[in-house]
Amino acid sequence: RLLLDASEHHRWMIGRLLHRVRHIAQPAASQVPAATAGWGSRARVSHQHQTFQRRSAASAATMPKMSDTDKYLFDLHGVVVVRGVLTQEEVAAANAAIDKHLSEFKVREDNELRNTASGTPFAGDGKTPRLDLGGMLGWPAPDNEVFRKILAHPKLVPYLTELCGEGYRLDHQPLLIASEKGAEGFSLHGGSMDPEGNYVPYLAYHCMHGRMYNNLLACSVSLVDHPKGSGGFVCVRGSHKANFKIPKSLINGEEDPGDCLYHPETKAGDVILFSEGTVHGASAWQMDYQRRLALYRFAPATVAYGRAYHPTWPAEYTDGATEAQLAVMQPPYNVRLDRKVVKGLEEEEEPKLEVKSRSAKKKEFDGDVFGTKYF
Repeated sequence: RLLLDASEHHRWMIGRLLHRVRHIAQPAASQVPAATAGWGSRARVSHQHQTFQRRSAASAATMPKMSDTDKYLFDLHGVVVVRGVLTQEEVAAANAAIDKHLSEFKVREDNELRNTASGTPFAGDGKTPRLDLGGMLGWPAPDNEVFRKILAHPKLVPYLTELCGEGYRLDHQPLLIASEKGAEGFSLHGGSMDPEGNYVPYLAYHCMHGRMYNNLLACSVSLVDHPKGSGGFVCVRGSHKANFKIPKSLINGEEDPGDCLYHPETKAGDVILFSEGTVHGASAWQMDYQRRLALYRFAPATVAYGRAYHPTWPAEYTDGATEAQLAVMQPPYNVRLDRKVVKGLEEEEEPKLEVKSRSAKKKEFDGDVFGTKYF
């Protein structure tokens, strides 16, 4: 009864006490005193415990994590900036690849495709549209390499794992966004409450027992500098926890939310991670050079919003991809069902994979019951 009710530490102490009692009660099989044998056994346990601690510390040292500061700020604001994810060489390679595909950008000029209300602060000059382009995961190598690297980038894996859980997955097709000076931004949107005040679970954020859960996480990779006053991404900090719908006057920028509206200044190569439960948008682009970013959305292993993965991603997206990149492109299912999970190591090392499985006996039994490999 004591062993059932006790904590792990107490169970260890009780076990040691019972061991000592049994040892003392038995006839001596050698000339070694019982007390001496007890201390030797304790020394062996202590040595094993110290060895375990060293191994655990070594393992932790090779598994980078999202810092406590970044976790606190993300939970507080619903957004965090990861600096210097891409090198200058990688930024240059990404932009050179985009230059080859400039003619393929699609123009959002139809009124139904515009992202702002005419005449509102986010609308820019009212004439210059935003440009969108997809498909870069399927571009011929080496033009696809930087864009594929984001899926399991050593600097991002700890953040994506912390914010979406192990087994995080690519949910939407990645998108390139480009804007010329004066181009419209995007009215405030997203959030866990829709314009009618209804809860939106597929965008929602919550934190429980010290763990953060984002049902949809955006990853915006800056490919040009976004200095103060340049325009571009904005969000309402803390709105991922809002319990009321956002007023229309704030959606269109007609009313100033003050310091709550956050425009992070970024350098090319920085990455903005934000919950889709955080109300966000973009102000009109003000710089003389073209705005460029690559936008990804990730989700937990068991959550899906998009459906580009079904029945499979386009073959050109997966041909030549690394095992880690393919793992991130798996469809949604639980990590216990032989899911390949990306594990981060040191920042400069390629991520490794770990397969999460149920016991072989249970899997065999499921096959007998259902006639299929998985239930």
